[in-house]
Amino acid sequence: MLGLAVDDLYRGVTAAKLGRYALIVFGISVLSGVFTYRMRQAVIGISRHVEFDLRNDLFAHLQSLPLQYFQRSRTGEIMSRATNDLSAVRLMLGPGVMYLVNTTVVAVVALGFMLAISPRLTLYALLPLPLVSFSVWFFGERIHRRFEDIQAHFATVSARVQENLAGVRVVRAFVREPAEIEDFQALNREYLDKNLALIRTSGVFHPALGFLSGLAALIGLYLGGREVVARHITLGQFVAFTVYLAKLNWPVFALGWVINLFQRGMASFGRIVEILDVVPEIRSPARGRRPPRARGEIEFRNLTFRYPGTDVPALREVSLKVPAGKIAAMVGRTGGGKTTLLSMLPRVFDPPPGTVFLDGVDVREFDLEWLRLQMAYATQESFLFSTTVAENIAYGVAGATRPEIERVAAIARLDSDVRGFSQGFDTLVGERGITLSGGQKQRATIARALLRRAPVLMLDDCFSSVDTHTEEAILQGLRHELSGRTTLLVSHRVSTVRDADLIVVLEDGGVAERGTHETLLREGGRYARLYREQQLEEELEAS
Repeated sequence: MLGLAVDDLYRGVTAAKLGRYALIVFGISVLSGVFTYRMRQAVIGISRHVEFDLRNDLFAHLQSLPLQYFQRSRTGEIMSRATNDLSAVRLMLGPGVMYLVNTTVVAVVALGFMLAISPRLTLYALLPLPLVSFSVWFFGERIHRRFEDIQAHFATVSARVQENLAGVRVVRAFVREPAEIEDFQALNREYLDKNLALIRTSGVFHPALGFLSGLAALIGLYLGGREVVARHITLGQFVAFTVYLAKLNWPVFALGWVINLFQRGMASFGRIVEILDVVPEIRSPARGRRPPRARGEIEFRNLTFRYPGTDVPALREVSLKVPAGKIAAMVGRTGGGKTTLLSMLPRVFDPPPGTVFLDGVDVREFDLEWLRLQMAYATQESFLFSTTVAENIAYGVAGATRPEIERVAAIARLDSDVRGFSQGFDTLVGERGITLSGGQKQRATIARALLRRAPVLMLDDCFSSVDTHTEEAILQGLRHELSGRTTLLVSHRVSTVRDADLIVVLEDGGVAERGTHETLLREGGRYARLYREQQLEEELEAS
C-alpha cells in the first residue's frame, strides 16, 4: 500500500485516493492488532496450561517416588526444578514459540514481496544471512551450556537456604549465623559470576545480530537507490522494499531472544525430565489385591534386608508372627533394626518377595494404596504441617469431626495443652510444628494415628519426648483404644512395652530374644539386663 501510494504521488494523487490508502493502512493496522491479541491469548494461554499440567505431573510423580530418592536428593534442588525451571519451560513454550512463529511468518512473507519487487536486490540484501546463521549456532550453544550451569548452581543456593531455614534452631544454638552468612555470600557471588558470564555472551550475541541486520539494510539502501536511478524499479517499489527490509530487522533481533529462550527452556526441561524419568522402585502390582478390610495378622519370614549402597544387612533372618488384634513390642539399642522392620510392612522400603505377609498374603501382592490405608503410623520423627492443630490431627481422615479430634487428643493427653493455646485446636503450629515442644508434637502424631482407626497401628518410639508420668497416662487410655487392632510398638523403655502380648528384642538386625515381660525377666538375658539398667536410672533420678 505504501509503495502504491508513493507511485501515485507522481501520477497525480487525489484526496480521495489518499483517503482510500489511509483507510486501507488503518484497516491493516486494526486487523494486525486483533490477530496479535488472539495469537497472544492462544499461545501464551496454552503455555500456562502446559505449565499447569507439567507442575501437576511433576508433583504427582514426586509423590510416587520412594523414600530413598529424597534421602539422596536435596529438597532445595527439587524445589528449584519445580519453580525456576518450570518458569523457563513456560517462557520457551509461550513467548518463545509465539515469537518464533510470528517472526518466521513475517520473514517468509516479507521475503516473498521483496523477491517479487527485485530478486537481485533481495539476494544482495541477504548476503549477511550466513553470518547470522553462524552467530546463532556459535552463541546459542554457549548460552545453553552456561544457563544449564546457572540453573544447577541456583539449585545449590536454594538447597542451602532451605537447610538453613529448616535448621534455624541449630544455627542459632551454635552461633553460626556469621559463618552461614559468609558461606551464603560466597555461593551467591558464584551465582552472580555465572550470570554475568551468560550476560557477556548474550551481550555480544544481540549486538552482533543488530550489526548484521544494519549491514543488510545498508546494502539494500545503497543498491536499491541505484536500481531506482537506473529505472529498474519504481520509487514506490523501493519504499516498499525498504519497509519489508525493515520488517526483517525484527525477526533478526527476535531470533536472538527466541534462541535464548529456547536454550534456557531446553536446559530447564532436561532438568525436569531427569526427575520424571526416575522410575518409582515401589509400585502396585498390575492387578493388586484390594480386600474389603484387613484382619491384621502380620508375619515376617526369614526377612533379610540391606539398604541400597550398603553391604551390612539392617535386618538378618527375622522371623516373627503377630496374630490379629495382638500387641507386639520391639525393644533394643539404637540401630538394632526396629524402625526398619516397621517400615517393611507398608512398603516404605520394599522387602524381598516372600518375607513380609499381611493376613497370609505377601504385602507386595496388595494394591499399594489399599495396603497403606490399612495402617496408621506414628513415625519416630514427629512431622506436623504448617496448619492448625485440628487439621494436623485429622490429616488423612476425610470428614473427621471436632468431637472425634478432641477425643483422640484426650487419649494422647494433648487436650490440656491445647486448651492453653490462644485459639485452642484452631491454633497454627508453624512450619514443621515449630511452635510446639517435642512432647506435644509426638502426642499430636499419636492422636493422628488413633483417629485413622486402621486395623494395624504402628507406634515407632513415639514416647521418647514424653515424660514417664504422661506416658503412663497415655498407655492407660490406649488399652481400650487398641482392642481389636494389631499393634506394633517400638520403644527404648521397658515401661512402655511390659504389657505387650509379645516382646521382641532386636540386636544388630536379628531377633535376640522373644516372649512376654515375665518370661524374658526369668530368662535373665538382654531384656532383663535392660530392665535392671532402666530401673537403676529411675532410682538415681528419683534420688
